[in-house]
Amino acid sequence: MADQEAAVAAGTLPRDQAYAAELWPADATAAIDVTLAAYEQEIESQPTVPDEAAWAAVERVVLALNAIDEEAAVIETGEREEICEYLDAVLTAAGVDVTALTARRNLDRGELTDAWRDW
Repeated sequence: MADQEAAVAAGTLPRDQAYAAELWPADATAAIDVTLAAYEQEIESQPTVPDEAAWAAVERVVLALNAIDEEAAVIETGEREEICEYLDAVLTAAGVDVTALTARRNLDRGELTDAWRDW
């Protein structure tokens, strides 16, 4: 969004072609950032992340993102993939073997968020 606003201000992009603010409104983007930061903090605050704590954190973040997306409709395919990769990466950085975590529930790694995700 910042790049497009700068281009509009510089006169190199017509205002009607600056789509980013419409696709990703600042309030929705900020809400998503806060939600993801809370998830990351929750995971990182634990010396080890037991399965139930990991699943509970994933459920909370996904349900919060559902609520944001229900109101703003900002999570499309590209964003969904990035968010899912991020959730996985946070767990992985905390030492969670996400493949094993999901396998213990007879799921594939890519199904980490599927039980709750509406977006």
